Amino acid sequence: MKNHEIDYVLHGDDMQFVEVELDPQETVVAEAGSLMMMEDQIGMETVFGDGSANQGSGLMGKLLGAGKRLITGESLFMTTFTNNGMGKRKVYFASPYPGKIIPMNLSQLDGKIICQKDAFLAAAKGVSVGVEFQRKLGTGFFGGEGFIMQKLEGDGMAFVHAGGTIYERKLQPGETLRIDTGCLVAMTQDVNYDIEMVSGIKTALFGGEGLFFATLSGPGTVWVQSLPFSRLASRVFAAAPVSQGGGGKDAGEGGIGGLFDMFNK
Repeated sequence: MKNHEIDYVLHGDDMQFVEVELDPQETVVAEAGSLMMMEDQIGMETVFGDGSANQGSGLMGKLLGAGKRLITGESLFMTTFTNNGMGKRKVYFASPYPGKIIPMNLSQLDGKIICQKDAFLAAAKGVSVGVEFQRKLGTGFFGGEGFIMQKLEGDGMAFVHAGGTIYERKLQPGETLRIDTGCLVAMTQDVNYDIEMVSGIKTALFGGEGLFFATLSGPGTVWVQSLPFSRLASRVFAAAPVSQGGGGKDAGEGGIGGLFDMFNK
């Protein structure tokens, strides 16, 4: 096993955090800003890229690893947490918004998963956080994640975060699943990912579901989230007072209730 072997426990339901137990000299790598708390004798260090051996030890290797993270919209830096003590120590990482944390053992997933750009939370040291380019123009332009998604490679544990409830679906060979483009969290590397336009002009314009679906064909495993952060943010913005740049309390509600409110003002 090339990656550090870490133990973990998930806590909570809708606002989860993960407890990672480190043996002496074991290290976990996490997104900057995801730390919740840690015990004593754990050393914290900021590194370029993901700190894995795959990015190289030289300056150019480190710059290349950091540049990949910049392309995916993430910070240039990641933080490593190493147990410098003699016994077991624990470090805790929290979700950035309401949702679930998905523990993924990459050794059981053929060593690689592909996920949305902001899904990665933490992983055992040695897991490589890279870039996955979408080869098809339609997928790149209309897939919700653009041409670029993250790929996690290695044989250790990785933790991915997504909004709402997470649904894991195993696709059989030839089985196809149509998903809202924002609801896709992650998939195994053998899943065929494409984009399909919503049928019917009326449905596309007034259905409220966007113009495109993500079509995922098996075999493979897909993880889907019930509440993408973009959907949550748009509802919060619409409900914000107009003076704060939002759409006001009636934004998006409309109907007869909005008509009555107009006469009551």
